[in-house]
Amino acid sequence: MANTKTKGRPKKKKTKETPLMLQYNRIKSEYPGTVLLFRVGDFYETFGEDAVKVANILGIVLTKRNNGGSDVELAGFPHHSLDTYLPKLVRAGQRVAVCDQLEDPKQAKGIVKRGVTELVTPGVALSDKILNQKESNYLAAVHFRGQEVGAAFIEVSTGEFFCLNGDLGRIRNLVQSLQPAEVLVPRKDLRNFKEGIGDKFYLSRIEDWVFQHAYGYERLTEHFGTRSLKGFGLENDEEAVTAAGAILHYLRENQQEDIAHVSSLLRFDDSDFVWLDQFTIRNLELIHPNHPDGQSLIDVLDHTLTPMGARLLRKWLLFPLKSKTAIDARLEAVETFIKDPENLRRLEDLFGKMGDLERLVSKLATRKIQPREAMLLRNSLRLQDPIRQVLADFAEEALNRKVEAFANVDGALGNFAHYLEEDPSNNLNTGGVIRSGVNEELDELRSLRDNSKEMLMAMQRREIERTGIPKLKIGFNKVFGYYLEVSRIQTSKVPPEWTRKQTLTNAERYITEELKAYEDKILTAEERIFTLETQLYQELVERLQEYLQAIQKNARLIAELDVLMDFARVARRFQYHRPEISEEEAIDIRSGRHPVIERSLPSGEHYVPNDVFLDNSQQQIIIITGPNMAGKSAFLRQMALITLLAQVGSFVPADSATIGLVDKIFTRVGASDNISSGESTFMVEMNETARIVNGATRRSLILLDEIGRGTSTYDGVSIAWALVEHLHESPQCAAKTLFATHYHELNEITHRMERVKNYNVSVKEVSGKIIFMRKLIPGGSEHSFGINVAQMAGMPKSVVKRAKELLRHFEQNRVDDKEKAQAVKFSSRRDIQLNMFELKDADTLKIREVLAGCDIDRMTPVEALLKLQEIKKAILE
Repeated sequence: MANTKTKGRPKKKKTKETPLMLQYNRIKSEYPGTVLLFRVGDFYETFGEDAVKVANILGIVLTKRNNGGSDVELAGFPHHSLDTYLPKLVRAGQRVAVCDQLEDPKQAKGIVKRGVTELVTPGVALSDKILNQKESNYLAAVHFRGQEVGAAFIEVSTGEFFCLNGDLGRIRNLVQSLQPAEVLVPRKDLRNFKEGIGDKFYLSRIEDWVFQHAYGYERLTEHFGTRSLKGFGLENDEEAVTAAGAILHYLRENQQEDIAHVSSLLRFDDSDFVWLDQFTIRNLELIHPNHPDGQSLIDVLDHTLTPMGARLLRKWLLFPLKSKTAIDARLEAVETFIKDPENLRRLEDLFGKMGDLERLVSKLATRKIQPREAMLLRNSLRLQDPIRQVLADFAEEALNRKVEAFANVDGALGNFAHYLEEDPSNNLNTGGVIRSGVNEELDELRSLRDNSKEMLMAMQRREIERTGIPKLKIGFNKVFGYYLEVSRIQTSKVPPEWTRKQTLTNAERYITEELKAYEDKILTAEERIFTLETQLYQELVERLQEYLQAIQKNARLIAELDVLMDFARVARRFQYHRPEISEEEAIDIRSGRHPVIERSLPSGEHYVPNDVFLDNSQQQIIIITGPNMAGKSAFLRQMALITLLAQVGSFVPADSATIGLVDKIFTRVGASDNISSGESTFMVEMNETARIVNGATRRSLILLDEIGRGTSTYDGVSIAWALVEHLHESPQCAAKTLFATHYHELNEITHRMERVKNYNVSVKEVSGKIIFMRKLIPGGSEHSFGINVAQMAGMPKSVVKRAKELLRHFEQNRVDDKEKAQAVKFSSRRDIQLNMFELKDADTLKIREVLAGCDIDRMTPVEALLKLQEIKKAILE
């Protein structure tokens, strides 16, 4: 009888995972949030959601496989293509765990043992195919505790490691300037980070317990082998220590335990450098152009010869110096290079052969350096003595002192000479990495491998001579291996120590102990050669560990020299001149040029140079008027770039420049909506302007372009006027300022504030067309020529004609300057008075009598109301 409960229903298959998938899921669970590349035979496979993600990023085929009854997505690629596909995954923002087979599948009993051998994230990478050789790849950590914030940064590929404590503004500025590839944040502070620092970073959420001071302190002292952090000056910087400790924890969790090249922790002091916020870095286009086809300052300046020099140049541009002594030392070196072109060329030839020492030494420390990379490291170290010899030939004392600054790496070169072939292969599997004479067994195996045929022929000749068997021969087959073959007629001459191996119709085959030993050696030679070369290469790598810090020190010296040589080449090629660095407050630039724009001009067209003078006693603020496209914005940026280059230690694009040291450079140039945060263009503009006003000092340089244009005309001109007043009158914020504007009303300020001057960018109008002269001249402009610019842009003629009619109408009905002054009296802040009603002369006298002797600054609100009532009574009487 049929079972009615199951009649008509298909039987449900019981799903059971295969041993392979059980192993995969176990390992996958240990690395949540990562893409697991699972080695299966000759392929790296991904499953499930990982497979869908990988197939989409890499553009490879997504398939399905049956896993004990259920279908699972599958995507994979050959194991030898790892260097091709891994960088693509990391650049797409993925954390990738590489899971390899940890034993030979042929010798495994059951399923092959597997484990994660490398975990790569955007901030933890050593591969040249992932990293940009000219840019640093920082991993950062940020820790919040009330108003104090700690941050730490590490460049795993070079060993650079530094941290600092500070308020949110300082940390935000540093994070946004350095643009780390990855930021570690406690889960509880994720919102704080996004709101206070930014939401456009790759964030890795870390368990809150990792961000504890005691734990971080322990991790750091353990790594550096010290009992305290006093030697690093970090005993009292709890938040910074916490962040730095979290980074070391993260590296350990990511299979990065061999980091001996991270040999120190620097306490970063941003007070040593000029303050450049994210807006200034963006507006001045220091590193990246604002337009796809544009150029940045780094594009013009970077003619460095080494990758570490290119990276250092970027850091110098982001962190100009404030010390006259340090700046003058750089300028002196640049001038020395310019004056001695012959020795400079000798150095350039040597530097052109230099490898990326900083990143090579990190691969050495992590034991991931390949033989060809070791060769490049060795060849780079060989260049250091010739470099020192050339430096000694320069006349400048500071360059001569750098000769003694180089660390001694003769011991490292000695190890290379002992172990490494002159031109090794890049793969230990193919041999040819270790020199002859290092290991007797290796030499014998190589000789056996390379000369096995000749050796066997020699053995054959020797045995023929010894036994008197003329037709004796040595042969080989896969079944019996090597053998001695003797014809039946000659078997009586066979020595008794030979062992019969095989009998043929007309011959006998024998084996000897010697031939068997040769057979074992020949058949296993390749495998043994690989084993020995690997051991000896690892021995070389271990012996080189003691030279890590010496090589790092030399790498930093070479990077610094590379940048200074670059400054010399740029100065000579583009006619830059040495600036004079002054402790005074004045900035005096003669015939200054914009370093980027002048390089982008069409052939035959020359950049029009301009002079500028700013100080805090005579000409603190310059109001610049003139039409669009006349060059106001270019002039503002040129002033900032010349000042910045001077304090970096570079020559500048000007006939002469005296630069009074500045502590901060602020720019407010253009703005865009921040819709996602609910901020309009005008709100963004006001936020940026507020940061400037609240952060500027007497030593600051401020560049303002079109403040107040995002609101009504009256609102805008009022804000702009009040801002100029504040910069002029406030003792704390009396910064040197260039203010480009279309508000011609601001020309009036120069008559009321002694340190405000008017300049305009001159133009000529010929037959209704304007010609831009690009020259800054004293005096304000009353015309913006906006309609002319619209006509040049291709605006329809009807629109241009109507605009001109309206302009004439508005100008005819405009209140003249005298009437404006009666309507609204602009003067200093204390004298602003709006005429709410007309007063007769007699009324004015009565009010003066009432107010005479009043100390307004000390009046209470009640006293002020009583005085106002008294004024009203006097007028009515």
